[in-house]
Amino acid sequence: MKRAALAAAAVVAHAPALASIGPLRRHLLPGLSGVGPGPHIALTYDDGPDPATTPYFLDLLEAHGRTATFFLLGAHAARHPVLVAEMAARGHELAVHGWDHTCVALKRPGTLARDLRESARLLEQLTGEAPRWYRPPYGVLTTPALYAARAAGLRTVLWTAWGRDWEAGATPARIVRTVERRLAPGGTVLLHDTDRTSAPRSWERTLAASAILLDRWDRDGQDLGPLRDHGCDARLAAEAAP
Repeated sequence: MKRAALAAAAVVAHAPALASIGPLRRHLLPGLSGVGPGPHIALTYDDGPDPATTPYFLDLLEAHGRTATFFLLGAHAARHPVLVAEMAARGHELAVHGWDHTCVALKRPGTLARDLRESARLLEQLTGEAPRWYRPPYGVLTTPALYAARAAGLRTVLWTAWGRDWEAGATPARIVRTVERRLAPGGTVLLHDTDRTSAPRSWERTLAASAILLDRWDRDGQDLGPLRDHGCDARLAAEAAP
């Protein structure tokens, strides 16, 4: 087991674009990929908070009695502190997506470390709870990003299934099919609650797709919720061990 963890760590150190190789990542680094040990599915949304769109997702989730993990951009959280506090008050888990949406490969290590530290500190100030998770923009991994996240008290986690909901050609039905094609018990779903880094008005299609998925998960009695209930902490800790 230790040997496998060392091999996985070596892959991360030498392959910053590992996030784009889904099957390899899920096999070598299940914790990093968001694979939980049981049937629970983690539902996550990136790029918020957005006062024009995020409240629609909060209302939809509340109507289904569900909560999710929202990976927030620090710059936008700073602009909308009331919305951030509301998200936490409604039971959602808030996590760090960076200070902005710049690819980590384009940032100096010192800048990246400061950005993650300040983002985590801001979320704790606004909600009273320190965030646990970090997901880099575009899912791009670099060694400095992994170290910066750990220094900020964060664990890096990606996803096992996404909806490609940011694309201009995405439709609710296509988003649903794309998610379900990759999703298995113990998986982590990536969607977006805003279109600030996506095709214009793509959030509307994501909202409609979320409604379809939630209806199906409700009907199937699917165990679903935020990453804090997912159980991938032990795997992440093992993969991050020196």
